[in-house]
Amino acid sequence: MQEAGGKRQEAGGKKQEAGGKKQEAGGKKQEARDEAQEPFVLHPASCILHPLRVAVVGLGLMGASLAGALRGKCARVIGVARRAEVVETALARGFVDEGTTDLLAGVRAADVVVLSTPVRVIVQQLAEIAPHLRPGCVVMDLGSTKKEIAAAMDRLLPESVQPLGAHPMCGKETSGIEVAEVTLYQEHTFILTPLPRTSPETLALGAALAEAVGAKPLVLDADRQDYLVGTVSHLPYLLACALVATADATTSKDPAAWKIVAGGFRDTSRVAGSDVTMMLDILMTNRDHVLAAVRECETQLRRLADLVAVGDEDALRDALTTIRNTRKEMFP
Repeated sequence: MQEAGGKRQEAGGKKQEAGGKKQEAGGKKQEARDEAQEPFVLHPASCILHPLRVAVVGLGLMGASLAGALRGKCARVIGVARRAEVVETALARGFVDEGTTDLLAGVRAADVVVLSTPVRVIVQQLAEIAPHLRPGCVVMDLGSTKKEIAAAMDRLLPESVQPLGAHPMCGKETSGIEVAEVTLYQEHTFILTPLPRTSPETLALGAALAEAVGAKPLVLDADRQDYLVGTVSHLPYLLACALVATADATTSKDPAAWKIVAGGFRDTSRVAGSDVTMMLDILMTNRDHVLAAVRECETQLRRLADLVAVGDEDALRDALTTIRNTRKEMFP
């Protein structure tokens, strides 16, 4: 009888275990149903930006593209431009929720202000808007050089306003709202340059803004970013300009020259078509780093030219092979 009772107890335990498994399976089914019916959850970047009013000052290629990419991911996008027709275009193309030609009116109620104008204009605008910003406002910029802008932010913005420099590594050789597109920033690096007084929350907001437009945030201090872009961004502009000037000085008189121009020349000289006002500001505010890059480039070009001049084919092959392999590492 004791044995029979033990068997009954064991059988009951198995039933209980089976019931537990059924309950577990039922729980998983319910969990799957709940998961299937789970409401849409905003991306963390959108969660941070969603309640904020963002004013974008300057509606050229960079500013209009940023505004359009942000629209719908924050409470409101306000576009500010000098010319009424630019504001009208921004509204017509759906880049902004509202627009104005009045700088102070555009930034007064904003939670985030993004200055997307030439570097030296940004410095001027910082002085203009500083007394009119609401406490807690975050001021960013899209300038290609950061040291002068960061210094101006620290000097001009009140303590109640948070500064954060930014430089998205994208663009085109053409400019203006006509060539703006909401996908411009996707998959590109978006450099963020915090000041010592920039709070962690502000830096997180800047990263969220970059991610919201599809970019990849990268934090660098101002001098380091200027040093790096002096070589990889600003030097190529001067080289492209020098290439066009060289071709014009040597071959332009021959009518056959422009009939045989190939993709290599076109691609290498592409950035020479960039906006001159913008590039002047970049070069004048990053002179030391740009000139250092130019001097190193002269050294490298002279080294290759000397090998050509003496006809040292083996040494030239080695040098060119090394450079080719380095380029492959940069762009696998």
